[in-house]
Amino acid sequence: MPRVARKISKTKVYHIILRGNDRQDIFFDEQDYKKFIKEIIRIKEKYKFDLYAYCLMNNHVHLLVYDKNDSLSKCMQSLEVSYSKYFCQKYEKTGHLFQNRFSSREVETERYLVNVCRYIHQNPVKAGMSTIENYKWSSYNEYLVKEKIINSKLICEILGKENFVDFHRNITEDVSGKEFLEYEIVEKMPDKQAKKYIQNILEIKDITKIKGLDIEERNKKIQKLNILKGVSKAQIARLLGVNKKLVERIMKNGKEEKGDV
Repeated sequence: MPRVARKISKTKVYHIILRGNDRQDIFFDEQDYKKFIKEIIRIKEKYKFDLYAYCLMNNHVHLLVYDKNDSLSKCMQSLEVSYSKYFCQKYEKTGHLFQNRFSSREVETERYLVNVCRYIHQNPVKAGMSTIENYKWSSYNEYLVKEKIINSKLICEILGKENFVDFHRNITEDVSGKEFLEYEIVEKMPDKQAKKYIQNILEIKDITKIKGLDIEERNKKIQKLNILKGVSKAQIARLLGVNKKLVERIMKNGKEEKGDV
């Protein structure tokens, strides 16, 4: 299928989301977060774009970018390739780290700009991970303390620096998930959390042992996972160490078919 041309923003400002392939985590430790930020800095210097806001979550990344030289696709491709190479070498992984192309939405008004900035910074709060002030891997504190990789001038001019904190603490109807691409990642569970749910449902600590059970017992256990929300069949298969088609057919029909391994 041919790729659809990406819509060009008149303001050249975009809200971007990079997501782990099949919802997998793309950061496992502090070194990973630091490496990603280091790559952002390198690519910023190369392509000369401005970064207004960012937030690195376990399995996805938000960026608010001013693409003044119309090099967005090259920037994101370079970022994905360089970080993927690091990640796959470190964790001895193969295959795609990121899911398809990055998602982007044009930012055409000042109102939308400040609201999407707030939405990005509020991600850790909505995920129940941290307060907005204490989250280490977002640009929020760069606005309050010292710029490191962002350009805070435009948003501070619009909001007024003295109003920045109060604005970010206020969740209004303007900050809707669908408006800010949340619909594309909502209810998609990280691997670590999905694994815990599977362990609880199946009452087994090492979930990869499922594939060693006799066929009837294995199928019954896999069928139990139909109740999971936000976990794809591909993700379940990967965590169990079994074939994706096997999981799909067991969940649909209650048994596997010839050719499943």
